[in-house]
Amino acid sequence: MTVLRDSFQRRINYLRISVTDRCNLRCIYCMPPEGIPLMPHSEILSYEEISLVLRVGAKLGINKIRLTGGEPLVRVGVPRLVRMLSQIKGIDEVSLTTNGTLLKRYALELKQAGLSRINISLDTLKGDRFRRITRFGELGDVLFGIEAARGAGLRPVKINMVVMRGINDDEVQDFAKMTYEEGWHVRFIELMPFADVAELVPSSEVRQRIMSFGKLEPCSPVTGNGPAVYYRLPGAEGTMGFISPVTEPFCSNCNRMRLTSNGRLCPCLLSEDYVDLKEVLRGSASPQELERLILKAIASKPERHHLADGIVSIKQNMSQIGG
Repeated sequence: MTVLRDSFQRRINYLRISVTDRCNLRCIYCMPPEGIPLMPHSEILSYEEISLVLRVGAKLGINKIRLTGGEPLVRVGVPRLVRMLSQIKGIDEVSLTTNGTLLKRYALELKQAGLSRINISLDTLKGDRFRRITRFGELGDVLFGIEAARGAGLRPVKINMVVMRGINDDEVQDFAKMTYEEGWHVRFIELMPFADVAELVPSSEVRQRIMSFGKLEPCSPVTGNGPAVYYRLPGAEGTMGFISPVTEPFCSNCNRMRLTSNGRLCPCLLSEDYVDLKEVLRGSASPQELERLILKAIASKPERHHLADGIVSIKQNMSQIGG
């Protein structure tokens, strides 16, 4: 297999692909209450264009992809895209991040199309609080979606909780209990400073709170090779991961690039730099030209972000860049 490296000798093998900027929720850390100006559908990459980018990327060394949004399942035909991408030579894993509200309808179809596994964003286990955080979602839809995903064989199902002080941090232990009671694989994520909605809770503090249940035992991830550091409580079937982009940055091991729904290949979530692939895709560019642009984007990947220095250069909402 070809090994693709950036200018700092980090292996790049993971591409996050945003398939839409639309979402059926308005989570407080992701979108303003009124939503965002939506791109016309003509500006969004077609499934065939996404597939072409990935075919070139796979030859260079990309072997894992994750579909994101917005909310990817609001776009019509996502199972068809999963089938297209999972059949590309060299792609070992196709996963998806979702808010879970539509999973009851699509989980089995996604599994049959070739989806490897799924991450579900869930920030509270309380119905009234869920409506406040998402602005109008229903917790029951997500819980049904989790069970549908597990029933379809999309395992492991990972649950992503963004921890926000004064909003949901009092539920950290409740989520930890779910690794015992339901075998959930929970990942606690530090709040990114994109929206001034709450104070982040450092992962070190979250771990300290959970240790009231018992000693955290370091463990290997159940699957994947992302930035989380994993632990297990004694006797628990599930695991807990901690993703700490602010207080414990993982830039030195970053293996990913991001493709936005309108065709921008971004080397870093926290950078305004990108290479526009849409213009070339729609100008009937050769695979060689596409390869050149992908390599150009990878070469521009910065050594690190500057969140710890209080510098946030990006001005877009999370829903516009795929999280």
